[in-house]
Amino acid sequence: MRLLTREALLSFRRAPLLSALSVTTIAFSLFTVGLFGLIAINLREALRDLEERVEIVAFVLRGTPPETITLASQDIATFPEVLTVTYVTEDDALARARRELVEFRDAYRDLQVNPLPASLEIRLREGFRDAVHAAAVAERVRGFSFVEDVRFGRDWVEQLDGLRDLAGILGLVIGGVFAAVAIVIIGVTIRLTLLQRAREIHIMRLVGATNWFIRGPFLLEGALKGFLGGVLALVLCYAGYTAFRNNTSVLGGLVFFGPHHMFVIVVFGVFLGLFGSLVSVGRHLRTVSGRLDRRMV
Repeated sequence: MRLLTREALLSFRRAPLLSALSVTTIAFSLFTVGLFGLIAINLREALRDLEERVEIVAFVLRGTPPETITLASQDIATFPEVLTVTYVTEDDALARARRELVEFRDAYRDLQVNPLPASLEIRLREGFRDAVHAAAVAERVRGFSFVEDVRFGRDWVEQLDGLRDLAGILGLVIGGVFAAVAIVIIGVTIRLTLLQRAREIHIMRLVGATNWFIRGPFLLEGALKGFLGGVLALVLCYAGYTAFRNNTSVLGGLVFFGPHHMFVIVVFGVFLGLFGSLVSVGRHLRTVSGRLDRRMV
């Protein structure tokens, strides 16, 4: 292990510009992915705030006994998708309308009869705040005999689902593209390093060195470059995050990566370095093996 580490570190001294290019390439590739990740995380936080507003409102027929509503509320609360069930009386609905609908305040002030029905407001648990689960719960609630109508804003919830899916797809596509670019460039830089040491590798093969013994230093080198690139990408992401966060006139309330996100970015950088090195070294060793076989023949 000490030999592998020494050889890997020596490669940085042999080709400092190529090593710096590899680290910078990984860093900027992960930085681009990381910026989009920050956008996705903050978009997800914003969507979570919107998701919390997803609720099902069941309007109750006038004259329904309170005991019936209480029993039904307890039954609905046992649904696996349901977080809370709140009973809003007719008087509560009118008071809320007067408080929130300012433009109709005068119209509600002189009413002789309360036109607003009582209702059950049903909030869903996290993970069930989508159109499919909301529609399923609404259909079950509609089966109660005292329920006059059920609404949950199907169109709005479906648009929210579409926005959430779009953010996920874009994240995968952009992340995949920049990961592929990083792997190609890392492979090229490792390939150049291999060409510089082609004679040394050829001699090692002649004296019986195994492929994995030859691969070891290059794989460790790629992993080190990936690690450094991942750390540098986090530094760049934090600098960009700080710049946007401090611009409170434009954006506020931003969140940065959590510890698990930062760990994933660094590990992904290590993976990019390992994979690029593995592919490049493998191709080079196959070429060297082919030449040796032809000479032996």
